[in-house]
Order: sequence, then C-alpha cells, then structure tokens
Amino acid sequence: MDNSNFVDQIKVFCRSGHGGAGSRHFLRNKFTAKGGPDGGNGGRGAHIILKGNAQLWTLLHLRYYKNILAENGGNGMGDNATGKDGKDIIIEVPLGTIAIDEATGKKEAEILKDGEEIIWLQGGRGGLGNANFKTSTNQAPEYAQPGETGTEGIKILELKVLADVGLVGLPNAGKSTLLSRITAAKPKIANYAFTTLTPQLGIVKYREGKSFCVADLPGIIEGAAEGKGLGHRFLRHIERNSVLLFVIPADSKDHKKEFEILHHELEKYNPEMLQKEFLLAISKSDMLDDELKSHIIKELPINIDYIFISSITGEGLMELKDKLWSLLQKS
Repeated sequence: MDNSNFVDQIKVFCRSGHGGAGSRHFLRNKFTAKGGPDGGNGGRGAHIILKGNAQLWTLLHLRYYKNILAENGGNGMGDNATGKDGKDIIIEVPLGTIAIDEATGKKEAEILKDGEEIIWLQGGRGGLGNANFKTSTNQAPEYAQPGETGTEGIKILELKVLADVGLVGLPNAGKSTLLSRITAAKPKIANYAFTTLTPQLGIVKYREGKSFCVADLPGIIEGAAEGKGLGHRFLRHIERNSVLLFVIPADSKDHKKEFEILHHELEKYNPEMLQKEFLLAISKSDMLDDELKSHIIKELPINIDYIFISSITGEGLMELKDKLWSLLQKS
C-alpha cells in the first residue's frame, strides 16, 4: 500500500440525532368536538454506527470528514401517529479500529470482526405523546415529552493493524526484504533508514494450505516510547500482534544491545507486550561463516529462541515459517 494512502487516525466531530417531540394533540373531527388525547410519540434520533469491513485496510475514505451529523427523529402527530425515526449513519471501518472520545480519552468501541456493527453514538429517544399520560383521574393531559437530545463530541478513530506476526527491528534491519520474500507483499526497499513509514501487510502461505498474516512495522529507535521518530504512531500497531519477530542484522555492531533497545522500548510503551511470544531472527546471514555465527550466538539473550536467516539466499526461511506457526498455535 502506498504510504500516502495509509491513514491510521482521524479526528471528527460527531453528533447523533435528537429524538422527536411527542405530540400534545386531542381528537377533533366533524363527529367529535372534544375527543380524548391522541398525540403520538416522537421518532428516535439517528444512531451513528461503526461497521467492520475486512476489505478496508486504512481510514483514508474518512480522511476528509470533518463533521458527522445524524438525522433528527420526526415529531409525533395526532391520531396516535409516531414520528419517523432518523436514518442511521453507518461508518465502515477496517478491522482493528478503535473509537475514542477525545475529551475523556475513553475507548468507546472496538471493531474486530467483518460485518460487526456497534452503535457508537446513540440517537436520542423520541418523547411520549400526551395519549400516554391519560389516566382515570386525568382524562385530558396537556403534557407531552420533548425528545431526548443526541450525543455529540470530538471523536477519534484509530486503526491498530490486525496481524498474527509483527516484524520488529531498528531501521534498515532487513524487515521489508524479509516480508517480500515470505509473502506476496511489495514493500518499498532501499538501503537507508525509515524506508518503511507505514505498516505493510502480507500473507504467508504455509504447509497444507494454512496461512498467517505478517506486518512489517516502521523501525524502532531509542526513545520511541516517548514519541521520538514515528513513536506511538507505530508502537500501537504492535499491540495487535500475537507473535513478535525481532529482526537484527548480522552486521550489527552489538546484537545483544540492539535486542535490549527493542525490548526496552516495548516495555516502556506497554509492559503487556512482553507477554507475547518472541522469536529472534538474525537477518543478512549470508555474510556469515560458522565461526561468526558462533560468536553472535554467545551475544544473544539465553531465554529467547533464535534463527539465522537470509532473504537473499533463502537460508532458514522455511524453518522460520515453522517456528512462527508453532508459536502462533502456542499463543
């Protein structure tokens, strides 16, 4: 997906519809001079509804929405006629979208399934007409309810990419090249930092027709948890991944330190990320001989499984898929 077409956060003013007023009406016709109350109820104000769409991968289609204003319910009428309900607004969003209220920071909705619908902002209820208030002691009530007001506020829609495996590494670690080799994705690849500016998704075809989704995430730098570099913009996408594949290049000056930087940034951003399944891949291993591999192994953390891979020669790629599949079943 082109970087300019990937939008993972939008801010918009939303207002659901007001409920219609109940009618204060009495039956009057040429046969009835003073009939009883027959005021109908007001219609419901329109809801604003979020709907999951598995065919969407970005919030781009909502980028230019500044105001989402739902229709008000119609007022009640005589002859016990209920006012028309407002027409609901349905907003289709990618799976993994979270709705947040800007004022409170509270998460209001989360879309995870295709076709799932959640009423985000509920329309106001219609008011009751005066026919509802007739009693044995009050045969001609003059009162009818006004409709309830709708809900309004500045809202945020935020996309957290849904993928089984997230590729995590410093800039230029070889993540994009790896994604292009094990999936049909075509990410931008170049020999400089921050080639990847937005998440790239690809489907890995595994044995016996099985498959899983891998996301190449923009490179982490020290201080990312405080917002440096692309900071929170990409760290939130990692929260969705079941398994994290740490990618560290063979030509790194200090493999252990590089892993510790990545691990520390995840911990600072959200300690729960450390509960995920980890796998460490040493990329660009075609430049290593057995002696250099032995030296690197001594640097690696002892409690994390590792594998040497090369996206150029294909070394270790099938074994990598096996390990990732095994971790996915475990998670």
